[in-house]
Amino acid sequence: MPAEFPFSFPFLETATEVLRAVAHPHRLLIIDMLHRQQSLNVTEIYENLGIEQAVASHHLRILKDRGIVQVRRDGKNSNYSLVSEEYAKILSILQQVVPE
Repeated sequence: MPAEFPFSFPFLETATEVLRAVAHPHRLLIIDMLHRQQSLNVTEIYENLGIEQAVASHHLRILKDRGIVQVRRDGKNSNYSLVSEEYAKILSILQQVVPE
């Protein structure tokens, strides 16, 4: 890659994978919910979204596998939180550039 580009190709590949991981309405809403609430369990997430538990778990697994959310076990419950609050900025940026 030419030297004038400020980003390395490996960084751009990783960034692309992160963008793919968040590129779903439910996953964007999960990020927003976790930003507002700090920590939620899967039941709270699927009930707030009005989706099936299996669907919520699927989306959480994608976000976890890409390092966007982390999980902390608390007995039978798994509590999810954002690895970095910076992920919430994705929605703020999109809100500025995407027409409703």
